[in-house]
Amino acid sequence: MSGRKANNVDFTLLITVLTLLAIGVAMVFSASSISSFIRDNDKYQYLKSQGAFAIIGIFAMWFFSRFSYKKLGNLALPLVIISMILLVLVFVPGIGVGSHGAYRWIKIGPQRIQPSEFAKFALVVFMAKGLSNKKEKVRSFTQGVLPYIILMGIYCVLIILEPNKSMAIIFAAITFTLLFAAGAKMSHLLVWLTPIIPAGIFILIKDKYSLLRITSYMDPWSDHLGSGYQAIQSLLALGSGGIFGLGLGNSRQKFFYIPEPQNDFIFAIIGEELGFIGTTTIIVLFMLLIWRGLRISLSCPDMFGSLLATGIVCMVAIQVALNIAVATVSIPTTGISLPFISSGGSSLLFMMINMGVLLNISKNIKANGS
Repeated sequence: MSGRKANNVDFTLLITVLTLLAIGVAMVFSASSISSFIRDNDKYQYLKSQGAFAIIGIFAMWFFSRFSYKKLGNLALPLVIISMILLVLVFVPGIGVGSHGAYRWIKIGPQRIQPSEFAKFALVVFMAKGLSNKKEKVRSFTQGVLPYIILMGIYCVLIILEPNKSMAIIFAAITFTLLFAAGAKMSHLLVWLTPIIPAGIFILIKDKYSLLRITSYMDPWSDHLGSGYQAIQSLLALGSGGIFGLGLGNSRQKFFYIPEPQNDFIFAIIGEELGFIGTTTIIVLFMLLIWRGLRISLSCPDMFGSLLATGIVCMVAIQVALNIAVATVSIPTTGISLPFISSGGSSLLFMMINMGVLLNISKNIKANGS
């Protein structure tokens, strides 16, 4: 791979993101065309929405690739405050929007946005800025670790109340990763896991729906028309795709077998239509993105940029791992979107913003021939 000049963005990362984006728009259309035509008499409904957010996302990525990430650090506290307000507004009647029993969106004009997507971005920026300023104080539990555990706890409580337990897991993972990367003591990190693990188990046991997902994961065929239905249909989609797939647009599972195939289980549709080659290509692209992101983090000359890049890469990696694990029934079913691929305007927009920030950080590292 040829070297790049200083002050130029990481071209490999840019091409990887745009490739994933293009695949995502195509697969959202393929996965959603049947259901949107039957329900709304418009097979292009999701394509138009995802395409519009993709275009907006490209401009957002371009803007943030030129907006100094160091200036972004000065906005850390306002970003957290705004994100908290938006998460509370989810529960305000007339503003918050519910779907399938969950209130995770707020309505702004004709559009719905998911505040938790903005909150992830705010958390990463705030922690990266704060931890970079603490330096050796991060080795202290009360000064370095506890404030961010409290912040994470507030975020997680608000998000669990929506409810959105899988998103809360992502917030906890981002917090742990950034504290570890900043140099916090492992013993301090393990201390805060002690109350969190029993609390998580209690929440799962209390929530019959979540508990049912776990038990059905152990044996999906024990309730093949109920709690195990999605897992079985996902496996059928992946298995029927074989090596080369049935061909783009030729999925059978999108004919109302997999609910909302353009969202959480879009990886299964990719496997059905594009086969093992298609799913492997997606995984390789994400691995390439994560590698370039980690390289940017390790090469960044300042602590804030390094931690910011680490948080962004962590966010992407966790979502990719969880989504693919759910689609392959490696873990119980949970609602995590596949970055750049799954349908969802808020997720796509903020993911593109994160990539813009990552590209901006890459402009500040020295070219070293890689």
